[in-house]
Amino acid sequence: MNSRFDLNDNELGAKLGKRFAAVSVAITGSALPKTTQELVSLRASQLNGCGFCVDAHAKELAAAGEPAVRINLVAAWRESTVFTEAEQVALAFAEEGSRLADAHQGVSDETWAQVRKHYDDEQIAALIYLVAMINAANRLLVITHTKGGSYQTGTFDRVAS
Repeated sequence: MNSRFDLNDNELGAKLGKRFAAVSVAITGSALPKTTQELVSLRASQLNGCGFCVDAHAKELAAAGEPAVRINLVAAWRESTVFTEAEQVALAFAEEGSRLADAHQGVSDETWAQVRKHYDDEQIAALIYLVAMINAANRLLVITHTKGGSYQTGTFDRVAS
């Protein structure tokens, strides 16, 4: 099935898309480790059922040299031994920040305290914006039925530059 709507195929959609991409470029250039960014994006995309984003972030992790075991275990990160404590905190933050309907209070005080322990203010700002942006991207692509499987590694970097 093809996407039901191309967001970039009209003037307003393209204009908004460029602004959306600019925020993502700022996040990518932040001090938050790139691997952490991709792990968080992959986990939120799994939760939101965004096939395109799951495909993209899994492929980006693989292209960056992440072993298959780490990519495959993102969905079960609590039951694995392959993530650092800081990565586990970021994954917990991604889950709590994505599942707002399930946890009406959003990110718990416990998770927030762990985020403060492992990340500085710039990294935390990047993490907050990253969770917000990947959730927005997931919603855009799920609404338009943009399917996974065709993503080519580096596409975002090429489009954003």
